[in-house]
Amino acid sequence: MRLPRSLAPVTVAVALMMCLPYQASPHARVESPSPEPFGSECRTRVQGSHVVAHCHNPYADMDRVRLHIECDRWWDLDTDSPPVDTGPAATVRLTGRCWKEVRSVWVSHQKG
Repeated sequence: MRLPRSLAPVTVAVALMMCLPYQASPHARVESPSPEPFGSECRTRVQGSHVVAHCHNPYADMDRVRLHIECDRWWDLDTDSPPVDTGPAATVRLTGRCWKEVRSVWVSHQKG
C-alpha cells in the first residue's frame, strides 16, 4: 500500500509522537504557589568607621543574618560578623568597624 505524498509526512510525525517518552510530550503548565515572605528588615548606620545594623524579623520563619563591611583602604581588613539567628518578631543589633573609612555595608539573610 502506498500513501499519497501529502499524507506521508503527517503519518511519520504521528508515529514519532507516539514513540516519545511521557516526560517529553507537552503538557499543561502548573502554576507554582508564590513563595512565602521571608527575611528580616534591616537598617544600617555608618558613623565614621563604626557600623551598626538593626534587623527586625516580622515573619514566622527563623532568619540568620550577618553584617558584611567592606573597608575603603586596601590595607584595612573587611569583616563579616558571625551569623545571628533572628526569631519571629525579634530584633537584633549587629556591629562592626573599619580602622579608617567604610566603603560599603550590607546584611545577608539565610533561612534558619
